[in-house]
Amino acid sequence: QVQLVESGGGLVQAGGSLRLSCLASGSIIRIRAMDWYRQTPGNQREFVATITRDGSTTYGNSVKGRFTVSRDAAKNTMYLQMNSLKPEDTAVYYCKAYVDGATGASWGQGTQVTVSS
Repeated sequence: QVQLVESGGGLVQAGGSLRLSCLASGSIIRIRAMDWYRQTPGNQREFVATITRDGSTTYGNSVKGRFTVSRDAAKNTMYLQMNSLKPEDTAVYYCKAYVDGATGASWGQGTQVTVSS
């Protein structure tokens, strides 16, 4: 069982930056990868980025070159550094963890990011 708590969302002007955090607790050693997703009202969750246990990263096309996913194992935290933000980046951002031996994945409760034009 893994619990995830996101933080760091807020209101920022277009062109600005924010850093989101996702704090993991529970069976952390069993986490093999973690994702960031985002969702706007009436739409499905959109893949943003992933980081694996060995540190490999992958990004969604809409955020490549602007967002960077990282982790601090000592702090049990994954980060999403978001630069050059656009109004279309406005969404609720969620973190997701894939746990060895578990059915399905764990999700956090989400954090709102609003980018004003």
